[in-house]
Amino acid sequence: MKKLLYIFCLLALTAACTPAGHTPAPADFVRIAGAHLLAPGGDTLRIKGTNLGNWLNPEGYMFGFGKANSARFINEMFCQLAGPDYAAAFWRAFKDAYITRDDIRFIRQTGCNTVRLPFHYKLFTDEDYMGLTAAQDGFARIDSLVGWCREEGLFIILDMHDAPGGQTGDNIDDSYGYPWLFESDASQQCYADVWRKIANRYKNEPVILGYELLNEPIAPYFEAQLDTLNSRLAALYKRGIDAIREVDRRHIILVGGAQWNGNFRPLAEAAFDDPVMYTCHRYGGEPTPDAIREFILFRDSVNRPMYMGEIGHNRPEWMSEFCRTMNDNNIGWTFWPYKKLNGSSFVAITPPTDWPLVVAFAEAPRATYREIREARPDQAAARRAMNDFIVACQWRNTVIQTAYIEAIGLHAAGAMSQ
Repeated sequence: MKKLLYIFCLLALTAACTPAGHTPAPADFVRIAGAHLLAPGGDTLRIKGTNLGNWLNPEGYMFGFGKANSARFINEMFCQLAGPDYAAAFWRAFKDAYITRDDIRFIRQTGCNTVRLPFHYKLFTDEDYMGLTAAQDGFARIDSLVGWCREEGLFIILDMHDAPGGQTGDNIDDSYGYPWLFESDASQQCYADVWRKIANRYKNEPVILGYELLNEPIAPYFEAQLDTLNSRLAALYKRGIDAIREVDRRHIILVGGAQWNGNFRPLAEAAFDDPVMYTCHRYGGEPTPDAIREFILFRDSVNRPMYMGEIGHNRPEWMSEFCRTMNDNNIGWTFWPYKKLNGSSFVAITPPTDWPLVVAFAEAPRATYREIREARPDQAAARRAMNDFIVACQWRNTVIQTAYIEAIGLHAAGAMSQ
């Protein structure tokens, strides 16, 4: 009888301490141990992977556009080119085609262990974005990715690439040319609310490695305001961290430096709670330890992991040497990007036959209605080009960039054939 009573009490205590539904033990999650990451099971984890850029945060250059270089500008151009309803249908088909289970399977077979997912905050609000004006599909898209990555054994870093109001002030955050997020309490509240919503959804999901609060905050162009903006970065991060920790105390939170994730001085005195790690970016320069000495010194001073969230767009020899530099200095990486028009990526999209018509319209003067009318090409050809792009971006129709993949120490040979 005493034994039964003991078992009953033990079960009751367990139930009282466990939230409804399955809650994985902390050991199921990627964890931080000083300057290292630990995979589930306790082995050291060195992040190596790629970025799923353009899928949920369109960028013009990946389509071959120059002037139409942000999500808003691209959508405006497509609406002018083929009409708003056709543009909305294009975006919905684009999201279905650009990243699929085949892409994730291929990424894993190259030897990657992680994908970084840049996303727009509007995927979690009722704002007009990528073909929807309400009931956005952000969670449906991430849920699909989580399932595919679980099947393939990949981790996911969720990266808010485009924050309310804009955190960068350039095309990459789909902003209005200034990091208004730092001056608007309403935008900051929306930023915190979106992160709380995301964290609550995935708090028990160990496939998610962590939440990256902001991508590349505060571009260097705003010299007169730079000191003030930089001084507000740590507090803004703290607001996001506090929102996430209301519902999720297990997942790692990633914070980047100011000025393209390159300046960590504004965070030197920040006291973030555990588990928090840091993320840097670098394009160009010398591929040597001296070139990233400040990142290494900062990492060592805070004794937290440092990870290169974006790197790429360079010669294979440079990328190969820089990979050795990062590996030798305990810095994981996700190369940018996985897929784009014409390569410099894991796989390349071949431009459709009529795509130059779209590019020409995107680059043409369109400041007045007359200019729009005069620049617009034949509708049948324009719509055919948009449809053909959807087909061209599908994994089975892309071209594997073997030299790119092998330059960063992964393997294209033996990956799934097309």
